[in-house]
Amino acid sequence: MSIRLATLNDAQNIAKIIALSNRGVAKEFAINRDNNPKHPSFCDESWVLSDFERGEEYFLYEINGEIVGCVAYEQTRAEVAYLNRLSVSPQYRNNGIGNELTQHIFQYGKSKGATTVSIGIIAKHTKLKEWYAKLGFVENGLKEFSHLPFDVLFMKYEL
Repeated sequence: MSIRLATLNDAQNIAKIIALSNRGVAKEFAINRDNNPKHPSFCDESWVLSDFERGEEYFLYEINGEIVGCVAYEQTRAEVAYLNRLSVSPQYRNNGIGNELTQHIFQYGKSKGATTVSIGIIAKHTKLKEWYAKLGFVENGLKEFSHLPFDVLFMKYEL
């Protein structure tokens, strides 16, 4: 098992992992293409390529050459990094992969001079909120977006 920096050639596989990993959340919160067409459960290769164009970096978790998880890193301000699209294939969950990818982002953010890592999640996704809290994230605001069928909870981790 290893974590590596993704390349453009990985975009299709990244999209598959993100979409597969988020299907359960879409079902649980009644998210569909009509009420949230940009939900990660509908991710495709063009989205990932667009992320790369914006300067977002992806890291992949591989086991025996198979991509089983990913996470995106974005740093639009010197002090704040964003952990985006943390995704683990359902059959590989509960094995610490999400934690390892998150820790990787913490270390990477430090190396880039960030002092805070920020995330946004579905506010009512209690299980995910508790998981991030166990890693040390704290709540950092709640926001309603008119184009989303849910409120977004922001959380942060001080590096």
